[in-house]
Amino acid sequence: MKPYNKNLKQASRDLRNNMTDAEKLLWSRLRNKQILGLQFYRRKPLLNFIVDFYCPSTNLVVECDGSQHYTNEGLEADRIRDHALEQLGLKVLRFDNRQILAEIDGVVEVIHFYCVKESPSCET
Repeated sequence: MKPYNKNLKQASRDLRNNMTDAEKLLWSRLRNKQILGLQFYRRKPLLNFIVDFYCPSTNLVVECDGSQHYTNEGLEADRIRDHALEQLGLKVLRFDNRQILAEIDGVVEVIHFYCVKESPSCET
């Protein structure tokens, strides 16, 4: 089990209740085990972070990035965060919110491809 920060439980709940349009759209394609029967969680606390989406069986984190992620500060924060998550053996896939809204099928295809590669025993 990955490190869980119980102090982030309420913040995680608040974020689940205030998702962006891109997050809502992507969640509609990840929930209910739609990709290879794999369970995804939304707004999961890991270490001192709350990741957008997490699939424990493939060690996958999926992030939806808004414009704040493309500032110098945002890029540096994401680099530090990704490195910390990678130290836990997690793979982080990042998608721009506009990409999710305009190309949801392509985004889901990338996630599906990664999951097939990491869980070859899953049905395709």
